[in-house]
Amino acid sequence: MKAPRVTLDQWRTLQAVVDCGGFAQAAEALHRSQSSVSYAMARLQEQLGVPLLRIDGRKAVLTEAGEVLLRRSRQLISQASQLEDLAHRMEQGWEAEVRLVVDAAYPNAKLIRALKAFMPQSQGCRVLLREEVLSGAEEVLTEGTADLAISGLDITGYLGTELGPVEFVAVAHVGHALHQLQRKLSVQDLQSQMQIVVRDSGQRSPRDSGWLGAEQRWTVGSLATSVKFVCSGLGFAWLPRHMIARELEEGVLRPLPLIQGGTRRPLFYLYTNKDKPLGPAARILSELIKTHDAEPLAHAG
Repeated sequence: MKAPRVTLDQWRTLQAVVDCGGFAQAAEALHRSQSSVSYAMARLQEQLGVPLLRIDGRKAVLTEAGEVLLRRSRQLISQASQLEDLAHRMEQGWEAEVRLVVDAAYPNAKLIRALKAFMPQSQGCRVLLREEVLSGAEEVLTEGTADLAISGLDITGYLGTELGPVEFVAVAHVGHALHQLQRKLSVQDLQSQMQIVVRDSGQRSPRDSGWLGAEQRWTVGSLATSVKFVCSGLGFAWLPRHMIARELEEGVLRPLPLIQGGTRRPLFYLYTNKDKPLGPAARILSELIKTHDAEPLAHAG
């Protein structure tokens, strides 16, 4: 990469000349001699090969090219200042990034509210968000590659903060054969039909959570795909209510009238990396997740 010939100091000097209205005023504002300011501007224009200023009476006025380059230089100076501020915050212990792993069944709406609230407080800290299914979030946490984890599992060796439950509903398309029976449904009724199961993204000990031992089972890679399959009449599944609120409201999906177990409400937990103390940004995000989890969902997530 070609090294820039123009320094940040030269761009700052140009800004001062324009903002202050002249070389003498810029020199006073920068606590420099007028000759050094004049030299810096002459050198800047020589290096760029483009005239940036013209003298109108006693005032320095931007050329057309100067207006464009000054506008871009302001962005450059601002970014350089932000970079220096970030380095200072990192020196004080502020993280460059927070790694967050979330079970895909957790409501997006709650997560988005927490992240929106975090943005103005982030001070340049990035959030690396990773979605997993079932034991996938547990593995990421126990491997030490996450600072925060939201999971519906009770993870051995970790003390999680209890979040709210996520309601799963046994559903099928309104025209599905199970609804045509027009009676309460037993496990035997379900076992004779196609069940849509979401694959556990964990590698060490994947789980068949919710599988009833149906003779026919299709395993898909995401909850979103499971919703599409069930909406197409391909089978039944337990799906998070917040993901199918619209389909239930429109009558595309109907809850299955099970004798028992038609809904499940597993609690979700917020875990932290026990081998690494949380930095200030992760602590802020953690508190925001807990705060916004307690707020009710308005509609689908």
